[in-house]
Amino acid sequence: SVSRKGYPVCLSNHGNYCNEKCSSTVIDTNPRKISWSRSLKQDLYRNKQYQYDENCIVTSMYRPFCKQWLYFNRTFNEMVYQIPKLFPNTSVNNLVISVTGIGASKDFSALMVDCIPNLHLHDTGQCFPLYYYETIEDEEHLLEKWFGEESHNEKKQNNYIRRDAITDWALGEFRRRYGEEVNKEDIFYYVYGVLHSPEYRERFAADLKKMLPRIPAVASAEDFWAFSKAGRDLAYWHLNYETIEPWPVDEIHQGNLKTDNFYRVEKMRFGKGKNGKQDKTTIIYNSNIILSGIPLEAYDYVVNGKSAIEWIMDRYQVKTDKNSGITNDPNEWSEDPRYIIDLVKRIVRVSMETIRIVKSLPELDIEKAMLTR
Repeated sequence: SVSRKGYPVCLSNHGNYCNEKCSSTVIDTNPRKISWSRSLKQDLYRNKQYQYDENCIVTSMYRPFCKQWLYFNRTFNEMVYQIPKLFPNTSVNNLVISVTGIGASKDFSALMVDCIPNLHLHDTGQCFPLYYYETIEDEEHLLEKWFGEESHNEKKQNNYIRRDAITDWALGEFRRRYGEEVNKEDIFYYVYGVLHSPEYRERFAADLKKMLPRIPAVASAEDFWAFSKAGRDLAYWHLNYETIEPWPVDEIHQGNLKTDNFYRVEKMRFGKGKNGKQDKTTIIYNSNIILSGIPLEAYDYVVNGKSAIEWIMDRYQVKTDKNSGITNDPNEWSEDPRYIIDLVKRIVRVSMETIRIVKSLPELDIEKAMLTR
């Protein structure tokens, strides 16, 4: 049981204060040293020991378009759900569509990522992968390995077998409706396109609050391919946001460009117009730089309850956690001093391209039969 914050506590069930003769292990709950979970306390009580493994350091998507380093290890990460099957190690590739979870307070949104997503990338989010992975050591897979049998939807990568998350039943249904040339990737991107349809989100808004998304079958092959292509295009911009061409936002320099900290960020904020109100066409990047000419339309791209641009402004600031004392300094993420300022411009590009693609989506003409499996 745990005593007052920051005090040593006993791992046995002795109440808030233990007898001085108690022989149980005592831990320090100071959050600046470690965040004790229930399972970690049990492991310590059983005298289990673990060693640091640098291979567990992986890239994760903490919030929309905001990556962080993660020590991903079942020992120190509780409730990892199915993530080990989606991203078992850094040597395998996967794509997942993260969507807003059931009962969330924010409006529905979806974002495709290619690394481990945080539970709150979307509000208590759910993930739907292109693939999932199983260890090759399983008895069934060993037989396949011994006899060299490999089905059409499997691919061996290191110690894992890659499985298609989209079922053969779904493939058959889509091919029956839209043609034999449809493959599972086409379906995956079709789903992503449909989830971005404003008509879909509005029509099924009540259902999306209570249950996982149900994917409709559009009435024509033409519409299927339109949604699939749109989903593929959206995926391109959302996955490659760190490398795409930045939007031509004006940079107004007010300091000496040659100083070491010219591009350093502390906290971005919006400019102010002549009436003293917030001017979202302008971002005060730091004391040296003002970004001007940001299209107001870019703020219409909202994911997890906030515009993509405002996610960058919120997350890319120097901030110290009160409990742990750990300072999160986004300037240390990349060796490129322009990484963050160019990221802002790139997210403007992502926002504008997303809005363009969404506007081009066809009407949601749905067949009576819904694809719910």
